Amino acid sequence: MANQLFYSLLMMATGIGIPIMAALSAGLGSRYGNSAFAASVLFLVALTISLVFLFAVQGGLPSFPKKATPFYFYFGGIFVAFYVLSITWIAPKFGVGNAVAFVLLGQIISMATIDQFGLMGAPVHTISLQRSAGLVLMALGVFMAVRRS
Repeated sequence: MANQLFYSLLMMATGIGIPIMAALSAGLGSRYGNSAFAASVLFLVALTISLVFLFAVQGGLPSFPKKATPFYFYFGGIFVAFYVLSITWIAPKFGVGNAVAFVLLGQIISMATIDQFGLMGAPVHTISLQRSAGLVLMALGVFMAVRRS
């Protein structure tokens, strides 16, 4: 149970960081007038932090996996780049809140699909009636949060 609480708090902190990252990325892109350059700077900072973490905390390079890793597992990098590039480009025009809200809606749809079918080796968590209601309420919440009256 302690692990569940830790994981929940860590992921909540991660969620708090997403709009902050979006605002900072958008600001950097606006200041430079070039969202792709700003995203490249952000990736350089992220690479530096990842390498420091790899060597200082994780103890260096891991051994190669004993079994073949499916090539599509490396596509996560494409999604990281897509997110950072799109949020850096769109948030100054659309608003950080709107941009992040629709990212959240996409996450809701994607996580339900991944869980339902156990895609990419994820554990299967079928969509029950209760879970469906929760997903619909979350989606409605996104639309209510971005709607301007």
